[in-house]
Amino acid sequence: MRWVAFMPLRAGSKSIPDKNLRRIAGRPLYAWSLAQAIDSGCFAALYVATDSPAIRASVEQAFGGQVSVLGRAAANCTDEAGTEVAMLEFQAKIDFDVIALIQATSPLTRAQDFVAAKQTFIDENLDSLLSTVNSKRLFWDAAAKPLNYDPSLRPRRQDLAGWQMENGAFYFTRAAVLKEQRCRLGGRIGLYEMAPESAVEIDEEADWLCAESLLLARQKPSHETAIAALLVDVDGTLTDAGMYYSAEGEALKKFNTRDAHGLLRVQASGVRVGVITAEDSPAVAARMRKLGLSDYYPGVADKLPLVRQLLADWGLAAASLAYIGDDLGDLDCIAYAGLAACPADAVPEVRSQAAYVCEHPGGAGAVREFCEHILRLNRQAGRQPER
Repeated sequence: MRWVAFMPLRAGSKSIPDKNLRRIAGRPLYAWSLAQAIDSGCFAALYVATDSPAIRASVEQAFGGQVSVLGRAAANCTDEAGTEVAMLEFQAKIDFDVIALIQATSPLTRAQDFVAAKQTFIDENLDSLLSTVNSKRLFWDAAAKPLNYDPSLRPRRQDLAGWQMENGAFYFTRAAVLKEQRCRLGGRIGLYEMAPESAVEIDEEADWLCAESLLLARQKPSHETAIAALLVDVDGTLTDAGMYYSAEGEALKKFNTRDAHGLLRVQASGVRVGVITAEDSPAVAARMRKLGLSDYYPGVADKLPLVRQLLADWGLAAASLAYIGDDLGDLDCIAYAGLAACPADAVPEVRSQAAYVCEHPGGAGAVREFCEHILRLNRQAGRQPER
């Protein structure tokens, strides 16, 4: 069967203006669940449908080559238009056997949720499936009538089996069900239960604050371990990836003083700072000497073996390592590090893997931004920077 993922993103949002593009924990809101859908490997193709040129540009920059962007009719992007209308418009354009409707307002969805839910769909021979969380709340209607328990026999929470509450993260629907019933749910319906925190759907500012705190907590190293080391790529990260030549033919590079200050601030807080680059440039070596960074490793084409060796020499675990890079040569290190980041203009493959995508591009403040993020996380973990 051909499985496709579909995320409708419209420009309008009354409760939170420009909600889909607003950055949360280092990424645009839509990017969190979309990146997890890519990582799951569940889908033959992924699509975003939007009426917004800004959203189109953002998706194409962040996920170019991995996600296709389609237009949406204006009539299907009003406050009154239901999501099924967008799904049916999509179905008229794209062939599929099963569609996964993914909602950007549920950024806590994980890749393993898609994998497990797809297996449930297949194993139970379902026609549609919805994601849920288990709720052990006691409900009343507006007339003060209890709906799911007897007040005279009030149960203890731990004794409740609970009820499955729709969390709106995603839905799976067979093409025939959508076409014939014009609804995302129909036929043999199944449930996939997600983690309790996934009940957070972003509709109001309070939801945003809650979701962001949970996303930031995911970026912390495990077991309350603070970041103890930061490794930084050079070209496209500490520099703008440009190559400048003097009249004598010497290669020059452009660095940002704010990035340098960020590295020194992190180093002063007790974090070990290292720089790794595939090139062996006299200009970079001179900059490292100027900054007093002795952990400088030039001419490293395959970075991960060196990173592993450095951590072993320093007596550190991968969970305590932060890494920032921008290109394909950084992917292994980004996957290995406890906290990984990339500049805003990193290649799509790197942006989809990094936990923190900077607002700033390479050579223009991305490293400083990530350094400040590390300092915040270390303060939260109880490791105070030196003053």
